[in-house]
Amino acid sequence: MSTLAQDLRAARSRFSVEFSPAHDPDAAARQWDAVRRIEALGPVFASVTCGAGGGSRGGTVELAGRLTRETRVRPLAHVTAVGQSVTELRAVLDDLAAAGVHDVLALRGDPDGDPAAPWVAHPEGFDHADELVRLAREQGARSVAVAAFPLGHPDSADLDADTHHLLGKVRAGADVAVAQLSLDVEDFLRLRDRFGTALAAAGLDPVPLLPGVLPLTSPRVLEVAHRLTGAREPAAVRRRLAPLAGDRAAFREEGLRLALEAGRRLREEGVEVLHLYSLDRAAAVTELVRELGLAGPGAGPDTGPDAAPAR
Repeated sequence: MSTLAQDLRAARSRFSVEFSPAHDPDAAARQWDAVRRIEALGPVFASVTCGAGGGSRGGTVELAGRLTRETRVRPLAHVTAVGQSVTELRAVLDDLAAAGVHDVLALRGDPDGDPAAPWVAHPEGFDHADELVRLAREQGARSVAVAAFPLGHPDSADLDADTHHLLGKVRAGADVAVAQLSLDVEDFLRLRDRFGTALAAAGLDPVPLLPGVLPLTSPRVLEVAHRLTGAREPAAVRRRLAPLAGDRAAFREEGLRLALEAGRRLREEGVEVLHLYSLDRAAAVTELVRELGLAGPGAGPDTGPDAAPAR
């Protein structure tokens, strides 16, 4: 079977998607309906989060395993070092492998309860993501993805230091990078340039780097984006969305329009795969995939450029 990195290098005009473990049976049912609808669009992979602070790790294994068993979607399971010993991390990787999941996104993770709190490593765990990358490789992971930060990680002294840390994760065995959500496409493009230049200077092969695109379908979604990622809100985004805060339909329409504009700009810049945040809903993802022409081979007839918008 090909690696995830190989699939991404071969991909043309495609997308990946992100899901999070559901917290109750009703949410799980709605989520699985979204999974099935998005599966029909042919994503290259679906990342499965484990929540802020590394929560819902069992849910990550369960959902990623179900994707493997019951769909054609390739899962990329998030594994975080936060709050876990090396022994516990080995157990998580073993559980994923037993569930048929062999691709992981290795993350240091954010502190439990407060993503902005100071980082404190588990006394028997890891302090940096590159250590987790090495462990995942030792445990037999087929592909290991890592996070990249368009504006630099908050703990990095500057962008040069941040790029150095990203290269360290590649040297440790990472073969895919997924950029943290940015509401400004130019931030991602500058990251792509820095990363590509640094890889070439270090004599390393190119590594697929995916941009994150989140349809800002409500004020709450925008608030979540700020809280979880610290993504800065460009003045143009604020100017277009702020007047619509009291009009749910108009806000959603403009938020989707912004995401489409970002997607088109990325495609114009030669980005072949966009990572779409679903928030466990299919409608916005379906519309973006349709409008941007990102559906995979064999996708259903309702995903072409002349299809009706998803509602």
